[in-house]
Amino acid sequence: MPTYARADLAIARGEGMYLYTTDNRRLLDFGAGVAVVSLGHCHPHLVQALQKQAATLWHCSNLYRIPGQERLAERLVAASFADSVFFSNSGLEAMECALKMARRYHDETGQPNRYRVIVAQDAFHGRSLATIAAGGQAKHLKGFDPVVGGFDRVAFGNLNETRAAIGPETAAILVEPVQGEGGLRAAPPGYLKSLRAIADEFGLLLILDEVQTGMGRTGKLFAHEWDDIRPDIVAVAKGLGGGFPVGATLAVEKVAKVMTAGSHGSTFGGNPLAMAAANAVLDVILADGFLERVRSMGARLKDAAEGLARRHPRVIAEARGLGLMIGLKTIPENAGVASALADAGLLTVVAGDNVIRLVPPLIVEESHIGEATAIMDRVFASLAEKAA
Repeated sequence: MPTYARADLAIARGEGMYLYTTDNRRLLDFGAGVAVVSLGHCHPHLVQALQKQAATLWHCSNLYRIPGQERLAERLVAASFADSVFFSNSGLEAMECALKMARRYHDETGQPNRYRVIVAQDAFHGRSLATIAAGGQAKHLKGFDPVVGGFDRVAFGNLNETRAAIGPETAAILVEPVQGEGGLRAAPPGYLKSLRAIADEFGLLLILDEVQTGMGRTGKLFAHEWDDIRPDIVAVAKGLGGGFPVGATLAVEKVAKVMTAGSHGSTFGGNPLAMAAANAVLDVILADGFLERVRSMGARLKDAAEGLARRHPRVIAEARGLGLMIGLKTIPENAGVASALADAGLLTVVAGDNVIRLVPPLIVEESHIGEATAIMDRVFASLAEKAA
């Protein structure tokens, strides 16, 4: 189906920070499969773990215990706020589980009328009927009426609007710590902590969509750690499998315990191959010094992006973001800028608000940032000259 406006690049193989086309063009990958390839392409540890598991057991379903799944759950719980984990195949499924948990929690605690969720403008939570309704973006909803109900929208970062939106049917607040698809907008400092306080005041659940920000993308294992809070539910995916499809919904015990046998499920979710991949990714991300290095590279990338904005004011209006999740708001149409960068050998990803995303693999080195900056300097100078 023609659901993608694909670039005319036939990718043949990947190695570390680079992708190679079938005609052997080398492309520096600052898109990382939309922030998925957390360890770069064909990371040796991940390859070895998958090869070993592929020769042992691919699938056995959740009708039985899966030792790799239990190990990954224990590691995620030990490294996070959570007491329990549900595994699925994607961020969309992780979010769907989170929304179902919020409704079921209130139903099981004697308040079945509480089902509405406060969400933020310009959010993105997936492409199912429920999650496009949660995101609320017109371009995603067009043609898919009737819109799934139960979501009340407020401005991202606006606490007054959040309070005003709370009613007797409100069950939860859902936000992304950094809006990805919405244009790489980071939550203002203290915003998540204030949402935690509001949720506690009104008996609401606080749900965070960390599908893109989780697994080290911002320099912490989870972005909410920057605000030092304990959410009730967090959805993760993307970087968790380093390119292998896997999602996870993490929750505190009071919420997790309402999801009893038969209340939810996934045929493929958490199968042995996915668990081998995710455990291998965690081996690397949780190693001493890895996240500190991500923070260092994130600071360098942000400095480089701000420098580009200063040098090319006719092309770049603003640099923003957190960690290795940086956005450049462009003055020309962003898709055209991304295409020009790809022609010059640098892959990026477009986002809302006319932004291009710089979300390289977490293994990015200073030399790669320098190489990417040099490409962007040349391309932006050329675009500025054409626009003059």
